[in-house]
Parts: sequence; structure tokens; C-alpha cells
Amino acid sequence: MQPLFLQGPSVTLRTIMLVIASIVLMMADHRWGHLETVRGVIESYIIYPLRYTINLPSTLVDWTDESFSSHQLLLEDNKKLREQQLRAQVSLQKLSVLEKENDRLRKMLSAQPKVGERVLVAEILSLDIDPYKQLVILNKGRSSDVYIGQPIIDAWGVMGQVVHLAENSSSALLISDPSHAIPVQVNRSGLRSTAFGTGRSLLLELRYMPHNVDLDIGDEINTSGLGGRFPPNYPVGRVVSIDRPAGESFATVMAEPVAHLGRSREVLLVWHNPPLKEEPTEEKQVEESAKKQGEEQGTEAAEAGKSKKPNDGKTESKKTATGSAQVKATGGAANAAS
Repeated sequence: MQPLFLQGPSVTLRTIMLVIASIVLMMADHRWGHLETVRGVIESYIIYPLRYTINLPSTLVDWTDESFSSHQLLLEDNKKLREQQLRAQVSLQKLSVLEKENDRLRKMLSAQPKVGERVLVAEILSLDIDPYKQLVILNKGRSSDVYIGQPIIDAWGVMGQVVHLAENSSSALLISDPSHAIPVQVNRSGLRSTAFGTGRSLLLELRYMPHNVDLDIGDEINTSGLGGRFPPNYPVGRVVSIDRPAGESFATVMAEPVAHLGRSREVLLVWHNPPLKEEPTEEKQVEESAKKQGEEQGTEAAEAGKSKKPNDGKTESKKTATGSAQVKATGGAANAAS
């Protein structure tokens, strides 16, 4: 008798094969990034709609809470906003005067004017659930010209940079992540260093600082612009502790980020040294023009062939009639000559 159910590979063999396949895929993605396109498609068409649906109840709750706010609270908020707007307008007038003065000085020194960076407001959709990665999900992606390595900032300072892209969303790595490092400069002394993430959202570490380093608690650190990824002079953090242990080669310097890494809902995407789009070379342009000419010539030849086919019979009859007429005319001339 034949068994009713065919027996396949054992469960242990299947588990080993799946583990091996998983390891191979992880190594291929880590070394060559072959699965980046697949990840982007999944993020665009599966994860992003699910994330939007999951966040929809909280969005509706916030909208309902704002809709049913008291009239008195709205009046107070409106008054505060008007005062802030008035102060901002006064500051903007001063800034405009300073910019004009700076432009005049640059012209006198024959210096090139600095162009302000392009920015775009993005909203933080959610936080990544991975406990070993400090990532945030933004609602802007490849369709908004976002690129890998793009800096993000909030109203207080630098937050991180974009590391993954999808069509309508992106993932950004925060400066507090242990794998993140950013070149910085002390605002007071001009000392340059590198701020590393510690895995805690309230601490950064300035490594490899000698014991006699010119640093004080409270010193502000800004981006230095080295490396070309982050624009210079953006606030990063503030020194909160300096420890000089005996017998160690370097001091332990800790800084607190000024950006609200765990509280900001809106961020700014800054365009600073974005990757250039590939332009067609002269060889490609010549090839494309040659292909176009070949296609045009082929089309003309085909049209000419179609126009000649219906007239072939008429042309041959005309040639026959012309030949017989010539023969008759030649014979008549010969008879007349004789």
C-alpha cells in the first residue's frame, strides 16, 4: 500500500537549511547591499501603509483634542503666538541689516557669497523598535529628493542623518546611536574633535581628548563641517562632565545633545553637498543621436517601399508602351530613308 501522505525532509533539516539561507542573505546584504531595493519596495508598499494605519488613531485623538479645546485656551495661545511673531519680526529685521552689511563687506574683500542651504520640513512618524539602533521614521523619501547621508535638525540642533530610503518615507540615525560619529568644534576655543553616540539619548562622548585639553563644563560644541556631510556651525551639544582619571592616556569628556532627540515631532531636512545626478556623456549623446538617425532612415525607407508597391504594374506597362512606340518610330524612319 502507498502511504496517504508523502514524507518530506525532516524538521531539523528544514531548520538548518533556513538558517543557512538567512545567514547567506544577511551577509550578502551587509557586504554588497543587494537587498536595499527589495527593502525600499517593501517599505513603500507594505510597511508605510501599515505604519500610517497604526498611527491613524493617535492622529485622530490629537485632532479631536485640538478641536474641542476651550475658547479661552485658544485666545491665550493666539496672544502668545502674536507676541512671538512680533519678536521674530524684530529679530528678522536685525538679521536682514546684518546680511546686507555682510554682503557689502564680502564685496569689498572680493569674497564669494555663501549660499544658504535648502531645507524641507518632515514629520517623525514613529521610532524604530530595535533596542540596539536609535532610528526615527520620517514621512519624506525618494519622491522628495531625500538622499542617503542627508542631515536632519530640529529647532535646537543637529539630530542625525538619513540612512535608509523608500519612495515616501525614510529612516534617520540619531547622533546618540553607538555607531554614529560627527565632527565637532568647541565654540569657545575652536578645538576640533569627534562626538560619538553612547546609546543613550542624553549623552555624547568626545573621545581621545588629552588631560590638558582646553575644555570647561558648559562649553558649546557645534558642527565643524569637516567630512562634507554636515554643514558647519550647527549646534550639537554642551559639555556636562570632564573626568581626568590617573593612569589613563585620555580624559573622559561627556556632552549633552541640545536637540530634543526624544521629543521633537517635526524636523528639517538640510541639503548640504547632495550627490550629483549623472549627466549623459558625449559618447552616450553621439550613440543616441546615431540611433535616432538610423530609426528615421529606416522609417523613410519603409514608407518609400510602401508607396512604390502599388505603382509597379503601372510603371511596367508604361515602360512597355514607350518601348513599342520607340520601335515603331525607328521602323518608320528607316522606311522613309529607303
